[in-house]
Parts: sequence; C-alpha cells; structure tokens
Amino acid sequence: MSVMKEFREFAVKGNVVDLAVGLIIGAEFGKIVNSLVTDVIMPPIGLIVGGIDFKNLFLTLKEGVAQPGPYATLVDAQKAGAVTVNVGLFVTAVISFTIVAFAVFLLVRAFNKLKGPTPPPAAV
Repeated sequence: MSVMKEFREFAVKGNVVDLAVGLIIGAEFGKIVNSLVTDVIMPPIGLIVGGIDFKNLFLTLKEGVAQPGPYATLVDAQKAGAVTVNVGLFVTAVISFTIVAFAVFLLVRAFNKLKGPTPPPAAV
C-alpha cells in the first residue's frame, strides 16, 4: 500500500497538476498555431510565390502501382500508392514550429522578467 500512497501524494502535488494543465494548454495552442499557419499564413505565401498550394507541393519518387502519375494532388498520389517527398507539408511544419518556439520564448522571457533578478550564489 505504500506505493499507492506515494503515487497519490505525487499525483496531487501542485507541480504535477501544473504540468498536466500546461501540457493540455500547450497541445491546444499547437492546434491553433497549426491552423494559423495552414489556413491563414500559407495561402497568401503560396499566392505570392506563384499560386503554389503548399498542401500539394510534393516530389514523386516512385509512381504508384494502382495508377501511374502525374498526380494533381498529394491525396491522389497517396491513393495510388506513390512514394512522395512532401516538401510543402514540411515547410508548413517548420513555419508552425518557428511560431510556437517564438511564442514560448516570449512567454519564458516575460515570466523571467516578472520573477526579477536572481540573487548571486552565496560564497562558501
């Protein structure tokens, strides 16, 4: 029973609850940023660089067995069983990561300013 008691004490500590809340909020924040990048940022960028739809920007390494290429969309290529390098999805993920990383940086920076300066370590 001591293991269960220790686990209960661990689980109800403030740090564990704070971590769980942070993970949930972080996951939802990631969804919002992903939608921002996919639905708001990438369409104008695609329009500016010549009408590219980043969802369908891919290279076909090997045509599919079910249907030979060329493929109009990534979904068509995947249905045909083609082997593709999904460049557009990768670019979208990089931009999304950059926005999330910058937002986390700003959050940590603001939190550190609220905490104030850290005192120097005591001399021994």
